[in-house]
Amino acid sequence: MASLLEIDHLRVWFGAKEVVRGVSLTLDRGEVLGLVGESGSGKSVSSLAILGLLDPAARVEGSIRWQGRELVSLGDRELRSIRGREIAMIFQEPMTALNPVMRVGRQIAEAILAHRPDLGGREAKREAIAAMEAVAIPEAAGRFGDYPHQFSGGQRQRVLIAMALVHKPQLLIADEPTTALDVTVQAQVLELLKTLQREHGVAMLFTSHDLAVVGQMADRVAVMRSGQILESGPTREVLTRPQHAYTKSLLAAVPTLRTDREKPLAMVTSDR
Repeated sequence: MASLLEIDHLRVWFGAKEVVRGVSLTLDRGEVLGLVGESGSGKSVSSLAILGLLDPAARVEGSIRWQGRELVSLGDRELRSIRGREIAMIFQEPMTALNPVMRVGRQIAEAILAHRPDLGGREAKREAIAAMEAVAIPEAAGRFGDYPHQFSGGQRQRVLIAMALVHKPQLLIADEPTTALDVTVQAQVLELLKTLQREHGVAMLFTSHDLAVVGQMADRVAVMRSGQILESGPTREVLTRPQHAYTKSLLAAVPTLRTDREKPLAMVTSDR
């Protein structure tokens, strides 16, 4: 049986600069794939390419097959029918992903109506409130009319998760969804994502620079650097028996309770 998502030799250029260089990945139904690497490694660009959300100036080559359907050659209208309904995305920074001058409840309702235009406004509001309750936003009905700045960082991220899940997509792309959060809120959001993923059986592409976070979330992990996949495999195997020098240096740079605080952390090497 073919994988849910198959990326084959994906390449992306911005002008003369190639930022994604021959990335190949597969993702099966209900699976969580962690895409890990330092800032600028090409994780977000690869994720945005799946949904055709890159700047029009970007040039994309290779293949992205969604349930056997080629996405790279699809027009924007066809992609819009897939975005949100079949594949949804949680963006990295909720304060910029949300419209600051639009009430949060209305933004969720608009996401619902985008694929169900015949639904009445009252029903869309009811479903938006239910989505807010599903991601544990307290007093959701009363918060429907609040603006993004009236929510905490963790609550704004929950709003984005609610918007991503309203159509029960088969694939959720989470682009560093906990980067801007403190460790306590980060843990809450990760637990929420794990619970929702289990309950809905949704596949997830989870990108992060944080190996510890990916270790909690992913069934498999792919390590990315300078636009290339350097190593991939089951999460436990990659994190406990890394084969590539870059993966080893990433793991060595992660502080633990046994880290000697009198010594500097290990430097990430440039070995390929």
